[in-house]
Amino acid sequence: MHDVIVIGGSFAGQSAALQLARARQDVLLIDAGLPRNRFADAAHGFLGQDGRSPGAIIRDATCQLSAYPSAEVLAGKAQEASIDDGHFVVTMRNGAERRARRIILATGVTDMLPDIPGMAERWGATVLHCPYCHGYEVRDRALGIIANHPMSAHQAALIPDWGRATYFTQGLYEPNADELALLVKRGVTIERTPVVALIGEAPGLRAVALADGRVIEIFAVFTAPATKLTSPIAKMLGCAMDDGPTGPFIKVDAWGLTSISGVYAAGDATSPVHNATIASASGVLAGIATHQSLARS
Repeated sequence: MHDVIVIGGSFAGQSAALQLARARQDVLLIDAGLPRNRFADAAHGFLGQDGRSPGAIIRDATCQLSAYPSAEVLAGKAQEASIDDGHFVVTMRNGAERRARRIILATGVTDMLPDIPGMAERWGATVLHCPYCHGYEVRDRALGIIANHPMSAHQAALIPDWGRATYFTQGLYEPNADELALLVKRGVTIERTPVVALIGEAPGLRAVALADGRVIEIFAVFTAPATKLTSPIAKMLGCAMDDGPTGPFIKVDAWGLTSISGVYAAGDATSPVHNATIASASGVLAGIATHQSLARS
């Protein structure tokens, strides 16, 4: 019987587990080894880690966590979770079971890109989602914003601080009057003919092809992919959900407590704002709150 099982070994899960290990709790971190950021060569804007690969950051974090005698790291996929007599039972893909008094879900989200040829093979390189994470690396170039949800115009208004911006509405996400005025003020070109393909030797990008046959030179594109929860475990446990602009996320309080007693959550699966630093910070809060709930029990 562990004190806490943390499911998910990226920035949020590692941060939560570290707080618990330092509080001398018996913590098990389960990591499937498929973090959302595995497609990016480097993480940026993360204090003290700017420019390092996400994989290197996680390897160091795992090594540091493993130095604590009360922490265990288990490689594998948590397939199911249930509640049994007030405790949590986590079933691995191979059928093995682990039990704990508390559980932290840091299971992340999966990105679903627009259905445009050439997007997937450039994801994380020249097809990007976050200008704060990757905008500086593509600065002073021709940049596109491919609309994928109603807040895409908001994203487009930010991009001119990194490069010459063209907002592709895809014929679906026309800016409203206020958004249009801001885009014009910011010097954003608005293109209403849909992008139908990305051109160039992947993962590089040379241009985008439009439905009317035109080709526009673009160095990189930003888009906000739809997201889904990577793991079904939160729903299995009955956790309440909220709707975000790109997809559902787990409803939590300020300390990461879900609607189910003893179940905490952290990271991208708990917020519509996705950022490495924010994910890590939410893991710290969830780890601290989980320890304090154990101390009071």
